Amino acid sequence: MAAVELTTVGEGIALITMNRPDRLNAIDGELMDGMYAAIDEVSNINKWRVAILTGQGRGFCAGADLSGTGKAWVPQARTRLKTNFDMQERCTNMFTEIYESPTPFIAAVNGAAVGGGLAFALHCDVRIASTEARFGSAFIKAGFSSMDMGTSYLLPRIVGAGAAREMMLTGRVVESDEAFRIGLVHEVTAPGSLIDDAVVMANRIAANNHLGVWQTKIGLNAALDAPGLRHAKMIEDRIQMLTAFTGNPAEAAKALMEKRTATWEEL
Repeated sequence: MAAVELTTVGEGIALITMNRPDRLNAIDGELMDGMYAAIDEVSNINKWRVAILTGQGRGFCAGADLSGTGKAWVPQARTRLKTNFDMQERCTNMFTEIYESPTPFIAAVNGAAVGGGLAFALHCDVRIASTEARFGSAFIKAGFSSMDMGTSYLLPRIVGAGAAREMMLTGRVVESDEAFRIGLVHEVTAPGSLIDDAVVMANRIAANNHLGVWQTKIGLNAALDAPGLRHAKMIEDRIQMLTAFTGNPAEAAKALMEKRTATWEEL
């Protein structure tokens, strides 16, 4: 049984399923291997338009597998310090690849998303949760700090600094209704319709022109890191001119006049 499964749930829509349900999809080396391969595959924007990430069974992802029973994250180095650093870096880079992928990611959070599971959700572009989902920055409960796996960067940008501080300092678990209220997730749905609703969201994204979606994802990331408004507008100006010199704006105007669905240029 593969620790990560990649299937197709629509035209250009990929479903990545973390598949260690007996461990609530906790991260071990095998799951990490599978995630790296799946992210690499769906980042082929000539083939895929949107990727949905979910977990098998009761959990989305319970964070790092601390049981000692799973596959090692990295080969043993000469020192414990170097081994642990290699583990940390390999895991955080996996999340970065989701964030920087040219393909938009939707997190379909079906259960517990704590620690590294929260990081998976935060690095996705859109988050949909079932009523059984719950979220927590659990690192601090494991004797570490909550400064881990991109949480300190992404969580305040998504829910605001105040809510992020409270979640990270307490390690409190947030249920799906509160997650929606604070803007951590965009939609809460019944467990049985979670994937269907994620596919609906994916198709809303994929219905737009491919170049525009691609450039919006990478442009938003760049604008969030811009030092000021003027720099963000410089990024926007260049991206907008790139998309303007396709046939898509003219097609959009024509389709609107003719009351039909636009036929976009291929990427």
